[in-house]
Amino acid sequence: MLSQPFEKPIRVWVGLGFPRQLNSVVDAYQFVTEWCGNSPEQKAAIRACKAALAGEIDAETARGIFVQFAKRKDILVEDGMMPSVTIAGRPSHL
Repeated sequence: MLSQPFEKPIRVWVGLGFPRQLNSVVDAYQFVTEWCGNSPEQKAAIRACKAALAGEIDAETARGIFVQFAKRKDILVEDGMMPSVTIAGRPSHL
């Protein structure tokens, strides 16, 4: 089982709008297997992560499939979407 890092991390929204950064195939696999649901996109992301962990495909291929899952579920944090943080460490929009 290979823990392959992504060239660029994936950020997804979790909980009540908190971002989570996924740095590797292992992170993405853990996230997608814990995700509540059973959609075709989720199944594809799980298969891709498993294949990358087995060394059958590269991490960036699995990353691309996971990103499509995250986009479909509307949880992908696109570049520039992170809320600005105040001095107290809380998002300024709260």
